[in-house]
Amino acid sequence: MSAPLLVVDASTYRGTAAIVDAGRVIAETEVRMRGAEEERLMPAVASVLRDAGLEPGAIAGVVCGEGPGSFTSLRIAASIAKGIVTATGRPLLAVSSLLLLGAATPSPLSPGGYLALLDAMRGEWFGARVTVDALGRVLLEGAWHMMNAEEVRRVVGAEDRRAIGPGQPIDASPHARGFVRIASSDGLVREVDAAHWEPSYGRLPEAQARWEQSHGRPLMA
Repeated sequence: MSAPLLVVDASTYRGTAAIVDAGRVIAETEVRMRGAEEERLMPAVASVLRDAGLEPGAIAGVVCGEGPGSFTSLRIAASIAKGIVTATGRPLLAVSSLLLLGAATPSPLSPGGYLALLDAMRGEWFGARVTVDALGRVLLEGAWHMMNAEEVRRVVGAEDRRAIGPGQPIDASPHARGFVRIASSDGLVREVDAAHWEPSYGRLPEAQARWEQSHGRPLMA
């Protein structure tokens, strides 16, 4: 392998990891993130490295899904990614988890427009417009937005897009393996400073939101 990359994503309650190289998935796995007594993503990362026959120092870099999505799961994935690049001196790359969602289906999507959606709770979704080009590459059209049900229906209908996401007409979740279908141009995948980068959580964790609502002020004022 010429320049294998480790890819991790945990924007939902399912964590995924993959080793990709030259447009191929060398190894992949997934785990549930809500372990009652154990953290499961780090063993999953160790598993794909082992399956690919690689030591951490042999990878060219780590790609981390940056959300939006589950606050706790994203923090775990980011911490693992930061730890590996700090120990190995390799670069840390960030990519939208909604883009990984659009690229994660077992078979490539047909060319056209899609709306990638993740449940943001409270009757809202994290949504991003994505396009699949004639080569099967998935591209992101601008930034993600918080969307309610009416906005989702309007975008899907007015723009002739197909909704993709957990429980959507195209039922899929973000997966690290989707990285091989992402068009890496136009800043869709970018190198970030591991010391200062944080995922895009999308909204406050539920506990903090409830605290601020009950106290009538920001927690971090």
